[in-house]
Amino acid sequence: MARYALSDATWERLAPLLPGRPGTPGRSGDDNRRFLDAVVWIARNGGPWRDLPAEFGRWNSVWRRFDRWAKRGVWARLFEHFQEPDLEWLLLDSTSVRAHQHAAGARKRGRRPSGSPSARRSVAHAAG
Repeated sequence: MARYALSDATWERLAPLLPGRPGTPGRSGDDNRRFLDAVVWIARNGGPWRDLPAEFGRWNSVWRRFDRWAKRGVWARLFEHFQEPDLEWLLLDSTSVRAHQHAAGARKRGRRPSGSPSARRSVAHAAG
């Protein structure tokens, strides 16, 4: 499962931000790095928690911890801390945005062109 493991550089950036690390109040977490590796495994595979390999621990324990962190806002704080720069000033030029080939020029359903013979016929019939 090494390809799902966090790199040492990533772990060094994450570790100080995590709850349950030694030296903080409360119970220290059982191997935060292994837990994060399990979450990465789930995220990359998209499978159910029950399919988590045994080397990450009991799936239900991992899921309960994931859920506790979600309720306490740990994931939100991590994502906020590591988010990319604000892209508010990103500009798009319409010459670089392409529409699908069928996005324009099609007749609208239920509407007939005003100059068509059938449209003139229906107007004459309604007036007569």
